[in-house]
Amino acid sequence: MQIIATSIPDVKVVIPTIHRDSRGYFCEIYNAEAYKAAGIDAVFVQDNESRSMRGVIRGLHWQAGQHAQAKLVRVIRGAVWDVAVDIRKDSPTFGHYVADLLTAENGHQFYIPRGFAHGFAVLEDNTLFAYKCDNFYCPSAERGMQFDDPSLNIPWPNLMCDPILSEKDRHHPPLAEITPWASV
Repeated sequence: MQIIATSIPDVKVVIPTIHRDSRGYFCEIYNAEAYKAAGIDAVFVQDNESRSMRGVIRGLHWQAGQHAQAKLVRVIRGAVWDVAVDIRKDSPTFGHYVADLLTAENGHQFYIPRGFAHGFAVLEDNTLFAYKCDNFYCPSAERGMQFDDPSLNIPWPNLMCDPILSEKDRHHPPLAEITPWASV
């Protein structure tokens, strides 16, 4: 398994070694020792899964305050364009994003630490998206930001349709109007 720092070093892309043969494949998707050696020391306490159709955009989301979550995300079936935006108050990369194409075929995982907004665009019908969180979900701590805020300049892929958003995601503020994330 390779664990690669992105242009924002706290965000990592995990590329598992996939052993394929005529029966299918095998890969190790999580190894606490390997992750810790690469600077990922989160203790995951909750697993989530979503299924979405092509054209859905989920995000950009995070949990505020003591309910902040680090996430380790992957695609089980289908494909997504996954994005993490730095919203840490005093970060030199505040407002910058990193993204990766996560597919069932490439097996990539994306580690998103606390202090980042997260979202993804679904590129194939019936995509299954799974993620681990290092803190429990708290509805009152849920926050969001406009996914297509021009100041972020995120190159969302052409979905071949209008983006399909939840009602909440349609009304999130732009980056300039959010309360930046602080670790305390």
